[in-house]
Amino acid sequence: MKKPVILPVAIIALLVIHFSASAQNEKEKKQANTPTGLTFGALPTITFDADLGFQYGGLVNFFDYGDGTKYPEYKHSVKLEISRYTRGSGVNQLFYDSKYLIPGNIRLTADLSYLTEKAVDFYGFNGYQSVYNADFVDDGCIIYYKTRMFYRHERKLFRFTGDLQGRLGHDHLRWLAGLAFINIKADTVDVASLNKKKDDNDKLPYVENLYQKYVRWGILDAKEADGGNANFMKLGVIYDTRDKEANATKGIWTEALLLYSPKFFFNNEFSFTKLVLIHRQYFTLIPNKLSFACRLGYQGTIGGHAPFYIEPYMVSSFSAVTKTDGLGGAKNLRGIIRNRVVGDGVAYGNLEMRWKFWQTHLGRANLYFALNTFADAGMVVKPFKVDEVYLKSQIISGEENPDNYFDFSYSNDKLHPSAGTGLRIALNENFILAVDYGFALNKQDGAKGLYISIGNLF
Repeated sequence: MKKPVILPVAIIALLVIHFSASAQNEKEKKQANTPTGLTFGALPTITFDADLGFQYGGLVNFFDYGDGTKYPEYKHSVKLEISRYTRGSGVNQLFYDSKYLIPGNIRLTADLSYLTEKAVDFYGFNGYQSVYNADFVDDGCIIYYKTRMFYRHERKLFRFTGDLQGRLGHDHLRWLAGLAFINIKADTVDVASLNKKKDDNDKLPYVENLYQKYVRWGILDAKEADGGNANFMKLGVIYDTRDKEANATKGIWTEALLLYSPKFFFNNEFSFTKLVLIHRQYFTLIPNKLSFACRLGYQGTIGGHAPFYIEPYMVSSFSAVTKTDGLGGAKNLRGIIRNRVVGDGVAYGNLEMRWKFWQTHLGRANLYFALNTFADAGMVVKPFKVDEVYLKSQIISGEENPDNYFDFSYSNDKLHPSAGTGLRIALNENFILAVDYGFALNKQDGAKGLYISIGNLF
């Protein structure tokens, strides 16, 4: 099998460029290791995928620390990420966060993104109830190979979100109110586009993939199979006692969010309500060296019908993440294939040991290197409706074997575990290059994954 190749050279290359946007006075000179004014970190992106082509671009994250008296808290943060694959996929994101733009201690967090993916992961629903067969995508397996794009479909996602947070009568208690406008266009993989300029031996075959089968079998309703809107209003309560946001070493960060997506909010045919519960806790084991962090989360539909294309979309009170898919992948179950654990309700957990093994300075910028070890797990706790009797009636005997795609012995899903290790390189506490390498502990969840991104998982 010709697997995608990742070139980590330019991704690992962290460009730490620091400058001050204001002159230093005598007080600032005494604060030798406190950044002030405007700083930024930049990360280039150069990768290669055998099917998607070369990826080129990068991201830059600006932080305004003002006079430095609030450090490590920043006054304003702006992240811009733009990258392209030569065969059509692309990332465009502008992210902003500040507690100081709006008077009255009101925090504003906003995101504007347009993400085009020629081949987003799609493995069906309800975890182990959907069978994953690695041979179907292994072009070296002559007997069972179908296409490298068998568990993929095309997706174009437009997203605008805006959240406000304010104090709720207590220093650590906050309210949250926000809006999200999300439009998703879904389709099968454009094989002709991906096959351009390929040798005949490397071209993808024109065969029916899993997404097309789900449409033909009626699992994906015709009203939602090609995507649509999933706009929602968000209300929540947050309790936060962290010592610092980007890399907490003690404290609690807990939230309860309610997402309401009514039809009248430009949502076409669908209306749903989701509940999100997330608890994070941080423990100092050795001051300034070793800490332990854990996260427990739940996200589920508690009313109405959520269309398939919004089910993998993970929500929290604060996320600068470009791609919010799950469960499975870089930001929830590392080592497990992306979107492997999708249902109408999911639960997940993460455990991390974080060790800062080297701390130094670059001029007035603080720099540290850290190693992480982690264990992740998640499962579907409320299944997406799949009618077994109806489904088998749609699969013509002899044409397909349902056992290749479904295992209904799993009336309830079970845990999908993974484990691994990672590296963190942090500039001024907030710009954090994160490299994680995770292993799935069940072959039904894939094998392993390398993830290079910005920021801690939680």
